[in-house]
Amino acid sequence: MVDLIMTLPPEAYLWFKTLHIIGVVVWFAGLFYLVRLFIYHIESRSLESELKKAFCEQYSLMERRLANIITTPGMILTVSMAICLLISQPEWLKQTWMQVKLGFVFLLLVYHFLCYRLMAQLRRGECEWSGGQLRALNELPTILLVIIVMLVVFKTQFPTEAATWFVVLLIIFMAASIQFYAKWRKKKQLELTGEL
Repeated sequence: MVDLIMTLPPEAYLWFKTLHIIGVVVWFAGLFYLVRLFIYHIESRSLESELKKAFCEQYSLMERRLANIITTPGMILTVSMAICLLISQPEWLKQTWMQVKLGFVFLLLVYHFLCYRLMAQLRRGECEWSGGQLRALNELPTILLVIIVMLVVFKTQFPTEAATWFVVLLIIFMAASIQFYAKWRKKKQLELTGEL
């Protein structure tokens, strides 16, 4: 395969890059929505028995379809085109920014497979994660996306101080937003049920 890529015309690099970017967009879209479905799935546990069963079955179906038809194909396209890019530009592997980026991509792959594990637990009714924990988990790919994009854009001139503070502030903002939204939503539900 390496010989094949080395003999490809110069525009092949642009195709690899284009397909890699498309794969990233599809993969992240799937990851963002998948954990959101997990949250709805967990919250459906509080419904009455018949509704709970119907909602859990529907969410399980939606999760499987999203993971298998969108998220995982996006991940496969991203990774395979990244491999093609690295084979066509092997000097990148010697650069620190790429090594760090690959470390964050590895974390993203771990996150992807953790989602599959959670999906299986939800389907079996064995998931012990709370809605709040899943909301926090849902912010992780956003943080990874920001860091990975910054590494690709800035490469060796990564703005360490500004980037560090930006990421810290982003994490604090997201954590605060998650907590605020969860409390606001719970308060609204209690108001609707007349328990407040």
